[in-house]
Amino acid sequence: MYKNKGKLLAILGFVGALALTGCAERGASNAAASNGTSGQAAKAGAAGVGEQVKYEIIGIDPGAGLMKQTAQALKDYGLTDWKLVEGSGAAMTAALDKAYKDKKPIIVTGWTPHWMFAKYELKYLQDPKGTYGKDEEIHTVTRNGLNQDAPSAYALLDRFEWTPDEMAVVMSAVTEGKKPEEAAAQWVKDNAAKVDAWVKDLAKEEGKKLKLAYVAWDSEIASTNVVKQVLEQRLGYKVDLLQVEAGPMWAGIADGSADAVVAAWLPTTHKDYADKYKGKFEDLGANLKGTKLGLVVPTYMEITSIEDLKTK
Repeated sequence: MYKNKGKLLAILGFVGALALTGCAERGASNAAASNGTSGQAAKAGAAGVGEQVKYEIIGIDPGAGLMKQTAQALKDYGLTDWKLVEGSGAAMTAALDKAYKDKKPIIVTGWTPHWMFAKYELKYLQDPKGTYGKDEEIHTVTRNGLNQDAPSAYALLDRFEWTPDEMAVVMSAVTEGKKPEEAAAQWVKDNAAKVDAWVKDLAKEEGKKLKLAYVAWDSEIASTNVVKQVLEQRLGYKVDLLQVEAGPMWAGIADGSADAVVAAWLPTTHKDYADKYKGKFEDLGANLKGTKLGLVVPTYMEITSIEDLKTK
């Protein structure tokens, strides 16, 4: 009996050992499978991004120079399977917000300064071919003859200059719910010393009318409203704002139906318009430096370059 019991125990021990071995092997197999899946996911981060975003790049208004550059980027990088989706700046940021909240991949056309870089963790895709060019500047452009017709306004526009950080204060206030004119008025109040320098020794021209044209980009809404506030509060002008697309904005300056813009992106974004209307406007130079254009993605996406979008 004891001998049979000993055999039984030996058999049970052997079976237990086999079970443990099987568990260990399954554990190792599962771990390997898990690691393999993670590895594949990591590799698919770049290779599968096209399918993940349906081969779409979310753009802005079709007349923008940024859209033209992006269309050229698709050609330069051989992205024949990709589509550039036209829309507006507001539609682009709405799509970005939705994707970001869900931690889903998305590729948008972006530019700096823009409030989205303060709200979300984003990055530009590297542009090794240089399609988007060097960093740009935002210029102030006036119609010919403004210097004679409204000398104080012309002088202010010539002096107007601020930084991306200062612009971001106004943009952020607007995105948080303030009306553009209210956000601009608050900035003018909080930066009285800077504004004093812009209007120093300039005569008031009470009631004289001016028209400022601008494109509906958050950056241009901010700058145009700040200039409007200073012209009205400090120099007595009556200012009308004309929100238009880029083409009509430049055409308005060229034909005199608008007096000035502080929203001219040069030398690349608005190059075609500047060339088209050469001699029909006056460029007062940069009012903001440190801009950038390109394709933008959330930092949680693994891709780093436009070249990563190529179909493998």
